[in-house]
This record gives sequence, C-alpha cells and structure tokens, in this order.
Amino acid sequence: FFFFSLILLRNTMSAPRTKSSVPTSSGTFQPLRHRSGTMRDRLHNYTKRTLGAGGSMNEAVALPPGESCAGWVAVHAVDFYNDVSTIWAVMAGDPYLSSFRPGEGFPSGVEYRWSEGSGRDAQTVSVSAPVYIEKVLHWIAEQINDETKFPDDDDEAEALRVFQTPQFAALCGQIFRRLFRVYGIVYSSFFGTLEALGMAPHLNTCFKHFMFFCTEFGLLPEREVEPLEVLVKPIRKQYYLAKQGAQNPGAGR
Repeated sequence: FFFFSLILLRNTMSAPRTKSSVPTSSGTFQPLRHRSGTMRDRLHNYTKRTLGAGGSMNEAVALPPGESCAGWVAVHAVDFYNDVSTIWAVMAGDPYLSSFRPGEGFPSGVEYRWSEGSGRDAQTVSVSAPVYIEKVLHWIAEQINDETKFPDDDDEAEALRVFQTPQFAALCGQIFRRLFRVYGIVYSSFFGTLEALGMAPHLNTCFKHFMFFCTEFGLLPEREVEPLEVLVKPIRKQYYLAKQGAQNPGAGR
C-alpha cells in the first residue's frame, strides 16, 4: 500500500509550484511539480503522454520537434530527481542505514565523497553511502527550488535564457552525475531490500529511463559509468538497438 501511495503521489496532476522536500525518516516525500501551463509542465506532460500511449523509451527521451534541448534537459532533471527521491523514501526509515560507517556502502572500488563549502574553503569529507544520498537529494532540491536557477513561470523566453547558459549546463551535468551515483549506491547496497518490497521492477524502469535519456544526450562521463558497467552495458545495448531499428524500420524483414 505504501509503495502505491508513493506512485500515486508522484503522478498527481500538475499544480501550483510547491517546494520540494527530501525523503524523511518517516518515509514521506513531496515531489516537485511543474506549475500548470508553463514550458516545464508542457514538456513533462509530453513524456507522460508518449509513455502512456505505448510509445517506446527511445521516443520518450527524444527531443520533441521544435523544443529547446536545454529546456528538455531541465525538465528531466526535475523528473528524475522525483523518481530517485520516491525510491529512497521507501528506504529512508530503515534502521539498517545507521549501520554504515564513513566510506561504506558504495559500489565496489569507489567511494563518493561530499564537498562542503566552495572556493578556497571547500572541503571534501568522507561519509557513508546513506548520508551521501541524503546530501545529494538535499542539494538537488535546493537547486531546483531556486527560481533563479530553475525558473518555472509563464515567461518562457526568460526561462530559456536561463536554461541556455553555460552555468545551467554545468549545474545540470552535476545533477545528472550525482543522480547516477545514487542509483549506483542503491543497486550496490539496497537492491535486495527493494526487491523484497516488490519495488525492483519500478527501480529498474526508472533507471532504464534515466540511462536512455543520459545516453541520448551524452550527460555522463565514462569514468562515472564504470562502477555500474555491468548494469549500464545491457541498457545501452537496448538503447542503440532500438534506435537503429527506428532509423531502419525495414531492417531484418
């Protein structure tokens, strides 16, 4: 029941913009919605309609005709954040999370460290995998809730002006890299728990959608992908085979 309540919450109709929260120890999460009638809302609904009408994952991630690539990436940064936060909300209250020590719980051979501060005052600290996830989700929520960074109003020209800046491209790159790391942690340390809760199919679908999108737009450096290569390789193969089939519909007949 809890799982389906989360999914229903995620699929609630677009409403006036509300601040996004991060999953709490009680397992609650309020997803960030796109305000009705805005560019972000339009692009978000395009994806929902494509998948809801039986469209392929490749069709769902492809840039819609006449739309801005930067705006398309911005919308998906929000939607993928909601996906990951919905999944993590199921785990957030598990006492097992407190058993991880700094440096533990990451994919084999890597440790994701958190940077505190900026500039000369920046410090890199070792944290546990659950703490890293919480810090990532808090940080992304702060970026998305900042109207100067993620505008969501009726002035589409102004929103596009922000989305098309080098600063926004760098910010989105960091968001997608950190979301990928969260998926890496979830698969490495918490997949068994989610599978027992019946959430493995939902997790796999979310990750496949995320990876198809990242592959379509080249959003992940290869060094980030390596720790999850065993999971990423077959998904990328599906992506390229489906794309090849769409470009050559008569092949194999």
